[in-house]
Amino acid sequence: MKPQISRKDLESWLTTTLQPERFRDYCPNGLQVEGREEIQHIVTGVTASQALIEAAIARNADAILVHHGWFWKNEDPCIRGIKHRRLSALMGAGINLFAYHLPLDAHEEWGNNAQLARVMDWTPEVQADGTRVSCGPDGLVWLGTPGFECTVGELSMDVAQRLGRKPLVVGDLDRPVRRLGWCTGAAQGFMDAALAAGVDCYVSGEVSEPTVHLARESGCGYVSAGHHATERYGVQALGAGVAARFGVEVTFVDVFNPV
Repeated sequence: MKPQISRKDLESWLTTTLQPERFRDYCPNGLQVEGREEIQHIVTGVTASQALIEAAIARNADAILVHHGWFWKNEDPCIRGIKHRRLSALMGAGINLFAYHLPLDAHEEWGNNAQLARVMDWTPEVQADGTRVSCGPDGLVWLGTPGFECTVGELSMDVAQRLGRKPLVVGDLDRPVRRLGWCTGAAQGFMDAALAAGVDCYVSGEVSEPTVHLARESGCGYVSAGHHATERYGVQALGAGVAARFGVEVTFVDVFNPV
């Protein structure tokens, strides 16, 4: 018989590990849709899209674990159209949906920021007592140094090579990057906090119109590396942690998204 874990025990472990109660989030974190009680196979992915649900059904998964789940603040609560199709497919197959947004961004080991630093070979900055240095709301912006001496332009080329996506780069491409700030996903709004912390370059997933002017006028580089591209790694690491802890099968499905 394959190793399995109860839905209740998995939810309890994820809650203890990710501590969602620490965050003021835009969506519910944890078990969003209840499925079967026993879980042998988990599919992980960035977003709970129809494509990911269908991939989970095809793989006979018992649960889906994602970074971007459902029921976002201010969204239409009516269950119809795309939302109805997604929910019907999920519930019809008896699949559980677990989603963790900011808690997965922030986790010190399996979070998106931590895993982006691992992929990019960036070194997070720490204080004398070993406490990691951060800024922005809930300390979501990580600070540190690149893995090699580089300019903003050279850093952006390294990002393109490692993440497989050409980023949008704004600012002085020749500026040396001695202090780096980063926060994955749609965290371009935290650039003010990164500037106040004295970074030479700030890396996030998306870009907004004001971000361009901030970069130009401050002289700080801004690298928009892609929302999906910067957030593929946290949920993979968390899934590996679940597999190692409980022995259940965990499969990552990367549904392509150019954003």
